Amino acid sequence: MTQSKTIVLVHGAWLNARSWNGVKARYEARGYTVIAPDWPLDDRDPADLRAAPHPGLHKSGQREIVAHYEAIIRALPEQPILIGHSVGGVFVQHLMDRGMGVAGVVIHPAPTPGVPLYPHAIVSALPVFLDPFSRNRVKHMSRRFFARRFAQTVPAAQADALYDRYIIPTPGRVYWDGVINPMKIDWRNPARAPMLLIGGGKDLIADAAMTRAIFAKQKKAPALTEYRIFPNRSHWTLLDEGWEEVADTALDWAERHQRAVTG
Repeated sequence: MTQSKTIVLVHGAWLNARSWNGVKARYEARGYTVIAPDWPLDDRDPADLRAAPHPGLHKSGQREIVAHYEAIIRALPEQPILIGHSVGGVFVQHLMDRGMGVAGVVIHPAPTPGVPLYPHAIVSALPVFLDPFSRNRVKHMSRRFFARRFAQTVPAAQADALYDRYIIPTPGRVYWDGVINPMKIDWRNPARAPMLLIGGGKDLIADAAMTRAIFAKQKKAPALTEYRIFPNRSHWTLLDEGWEEVADTALDWAERHQRAVTG
């Protein structure tokens, strides 16, 4: 079987493609062509984005972002392995539901349509949902939220520097699109490629129990569907110490289980 040597990485909210730099380099060292697109209007340095978000960013929602990635993938010479983190993992599920990808890995997925919200996901979404106008606003993550919930396993002395290096604003619409007329997923889709879901036992953004609940839905499809929980990983898992194990687990699984390459 001919295997795909292309990977598309899909980042989540509050981050842009810079967050994939380590993973991208590691996969390229294994001989892959790795594409890590920014969301629309997020293709600048995080400090610049925090200081002056694009004036149209508040209009970006889940449908626009998924369409952006779909266009990129359809233009590739071969179907790629898809790997997404957080709401990027939700987007990977939507892309796979549309028949894209030879295999997909969904890492610490954010709330996914059709699956109940779990406690940490609810608490972590409150800063957006408690603002009644946030659907049409660009939201900024506080340093306190970053240090206490998003990356709480990071040593306190490093938290500010990591925030400065990686954190960007995000459109509140991305959150609201998950609850107001969300895109649906066909859990029994026969066209869906093999999928691995990875969760973290210390994730205070996307509960590990929610990852298992998403797995229970996704395993209704005929394609191979598996999950793994890393008990000591936070939501910051692909940037935190030991990220290499998570990255290697994702790609090793995708290599073993990807379906035959199609154009």
